[in-house]
Amino acid sequence: MRQQRKPYVTRKASGGKVRWYYRLTWFEGERRRERFIPLPGLPDSAEFDTAYWSIRSGKSEATQAPKKNTWRELVRAYRGSAAFRKLAPRTQKSYNDTIEWILSVNADKAAVALTKQKLRALHVKYGDTPRKADMLVQMVSILTNFARGQLEWSIENPAEGLTLYGKQREYEPWPEWMVKKVADAPVIVRSASELILGTGQRPSSAIAMRRDQFVGEWMTVTDEKGDESYEIFCPQELRDYLASLPVTGQHVIAKNLTQPMRYDAVEKAFRAWREGLGDRAKPFSLHGLRKLAIIRLAEAGCTDAEIQAITNQSAQTVAYYRKRASRKKLSRNAMERNGGRT
Repeated sequence: MRQQRKPYVTRKASGGKVRWYYRLTWFEGERRRERFIPLPGLPDSAEFDTAYWSIRSGKSEATQAPKKNTWRELVRAYRGSAAFRKLAPRTQKSYNDTIEWILSVNADKAAVALTKQKLRALHVKYGDTPRKADMLVQMVSILTNFARGQLEWSIENPAEGLTLYGKQREYEPWPEWMVKKVADAPVIVRSASELILGTGQRPSSAIAMRRDQFVGEWMTVTDEKGDESYEIFCPQELRDYLASLPVTGQHVIAKNLTQPMRYDAVEKAFRAWREGLGDRAKPFSLHGLRKLAIIRLAEAGCTDAEIQAITNQSAQTVAYYRKRASRKKLSRNAMERNGGRT
């Protein structure tokens, strides 16, 4: 029989059923250890043969020793620490977003395997979104310092010495030609754009909006930075657009029935659409639509206090973008309010 030509194969019977195993043996000091790894199918099957030689060659995951000090272990310990629990809810959410990004591909990898060279390459790779790239480096630094100081792991901080992109210049508001292109954009991009421009909220907050946040002429918006929610007027243009969309879940931009599409997925779709508009569209991001909202409100004659009531931004930010408003439109609004008198 074929199984007789394969060393280390054995079989065990239990409850009238026969299972085949690869008997793996090794020594820990002078003590002999063994483990039985299940083999699929029958000894004369192709799947059995493939599994056997994978184990025999040491390529099978079943033969690998469990990795120690993984990112999953580190994150679990950090999230349970007093340091993390003392953080403000908004900061915890910001940290968790980056942590989940790290875990998505590295959960079972040893944290010590991340070198400064690898981290630097990742920082450059995501340089198109500098805040996200910087947050990755900062989160790695926080986690590895926690591992070294609190868990007493033998680990270096690969973020040490890396130069961050730092605070970027203020976001450029979209030009009108680009706003007009939104009408022909993919539905994900258009929905995100309409929500940001119509609510004046941060892209992440706008993208996560639920349908039940819109009731008649009013909408409930959430300021993640200030950790508060409040009601504001919903413009007719946004109401009309939302009414035209098919309902695919609880959220306007739905991933499924109960979850919104993640910001990263929407931002990726936006960048693909922006690339199709050519080089002149490169300077503009989703955040630029929020800044355009301030300018449009200023041009419509809103006071700084009224703009802040809608966007919940600082007086300094509102003042900065108010300067970008059209002098012609502002002067016309002022004259009309004054009955044309100077």
